[in-house]
Parts: sequence; C-alpha cells; structure tokens
Amino acid sequence: MSKRTAASFFAGAFVILAATGPAQPQAAYPSQPIRVIVPFAPGGATDIAMRMMQPGLSQALGQPVVIDNRGGAAGNIGMETAARAAPDGYTLFFGNVGTTAINPNFYRDLAVVPERDFIPVSIAAETAGILVASNKFPPNSIKEMIGYVKARPGKINYGASGISTLNTLEMEQFRRTAGLDMLQVPYKGGAGPALNDLIAGHVDVMFVTFSAAIGHVKSGNLKALAVTTRNRLEQLPDVPTMIEQGFPENVSSSWQGLFAITGTPQPIVVKLHAAIVETMKDPKTRKLMNDAGMLATSSQSPQEFKAYLAAETAKWKRVVKDTGAKLE
Repeated sequence: MSKRTAASFFAGAFVILAATGPAQPQAAYPSQPIRVIVPFAPGGATDIAMRMMQPGLSQALGQPVVIDNRGGAAGNIGMETAARAAPDGYTLFFGNVGTTAINPNFYRDLAVVPERDFIPVSIAAETAGILVASNKFPPNSIKEMIGYVKARPGKINYGASGISTLNTLEMEQFRRTAGLDMLQVPYKGGAGPALNDLIAGHVDVMFVTFSAAIGHVKSGNLKALAVTTRNRLEQLPDVPTMIEQGFPENVSSSWQGLFAITGTPQPIVVKLHAAIVETMKDPKTRKLMNDAGMLATSSQSPQEFKAYLAAETAKWKRVVKDTGAKLE
C-alpha cells in the first residue's frame, strides 16, 4: 500500500468513525435503568399515574424504570433536581400542570424555566377536577352553594391543598366569577389532609382531583357538586359539569407528562415518545388509570406537547393575574 493510499484509507476510516461513533450510544439507548423523578411524595395523583405507567414503560424501553420521589416546595425541589441532571436520557422528569405551567407564574425566584430546561416528550395522563363538599354542608348544587355562601359572607370556608395548585386556582377563579366571599383553609402535603378534614366536616367545600375524591364520593363520605370536564364523567353520570351550571370558564384537568432534560439527543426523545405512546395504548395501563379516575393519553408528537405546555402556561398566567392569587 502506497503512502498516499494508506493516508486516504485512514482518513476515510476516521471520517466513518467520526460519523458513526457518537450515534452508537443513542442507537443502543437505553442500555441501563432509567430514573424518573416524580416531584411529589408517594400517594399523590402524579405519583400514582407514574406507578401505573411504570410496568408498561419498562417493557417498552427494555430497561427498568425507577421512580425517584423528590417532594417539597410544591414540586419545585424535584423539578430543580431533574433540571440539573445529565441530558442523556437516563434521568427524566414526570411533571404536571402545577409544576410546569402554574409554578413559573407564582415563584419569581424559581431556578427552573420548564420551557427552557426541559424537552416535553408527551402528555401521559389527565385527571378531571371535582368540586366536593362535606355532608354537613347543606347545598347540593352550584346554584344552592352560591346563594348559601352569599347569605353568609366570610363564614363559609374551603380547603386549599397548596396556594399555587390547580385545585386552589380553580376555586379562586370560581369565587371571583361568582362573587363569593369565603375563608381559605390552607393545607400542606397534598389533598389527603384536606380531604380528611372535609369528611370530618371541619372544611365545607373544595376542588380536588377526581382520582383523589372518587372513592369518598362513591362511599358516601363526600358529595359531589360539579366536575370540571366539558362533559359528564362516566363514573359519576349524575354529577353535572361546571359548564352546565353556568361557569364555562371553569374547565380544566390535572395532567401529567414526561420530560427529558434539555440537550438530550433527538433520537432518544423520539424513542421515549414512542415508548409513552405504546404504554398508554396498553389495555392494562388504560384500565388501571380508568379505575382510578384518570384518562390514559399521549401526545401525537413532542412538538404537540410543547405547544400544549405553552398554551397551559399562558392560560394559568392569566388566571393568576385575574384572581390576584399570590404566595403569602
């Protein structure tokens, strides 16, 4: 082999290696367990949704999916932990409407900008909101509730599981539209403690995720006044929507979705999206979620989820501004 031929051969080999070398890790992805950071303690709606997805997602990706609960600060601690992770597809973030669309409008010193620090992969689950009341609370409809509260300004209270949560903003939006003067009873640690007090009659009424309240409603421990979906829910066909009762602006859902860290290679994002789509089509996953009052769903593409996140962020920014809701 001549020097010129040898030089050409090695140069060509270098080009091939340079072109194929970096792609090999992506092609082999995933080759080790994947950690998914859930920014809430075990037992909440976001954690439950992820645990229902976990078996199917592990099967679709061919590697164990490990849940890492990092609760605190309305989900901000887990979100910030995820944002600092390496963008290699082995640490993912399972966020919800509160952490990624509402919190940025509340916490001015938030170190994370979701639309900058994460790549939206796909929405995964949606949970309706429901307005529930203590059995000791006389009203049985929105109309009755409005009349009852207006006759007792400042005397009727409502539970708020976190100042910046979707459920609290739903109540603030409803109060503002209906002109209701009510007392807020704040709770920490999710909806559980607030629901316990609601059942005991220490709290009168509150918005909460459907999955957290459905068991209590069906057992008769609580009564449902309305749901926040556009149409009535199959599980509670006798409960009217907020739209039916004259409040079309109170349409919302608590959604969860999977995010990769900004900088994660596009081929990995594509694989993750395909895995979510496969998981959410699985009959076992869909049944688990349906039984828990959740809707198993997915985005048509990461770009669609990105656009949805932008729209949700803008929507809740308007609600925060219009209601004057703020951290004390």
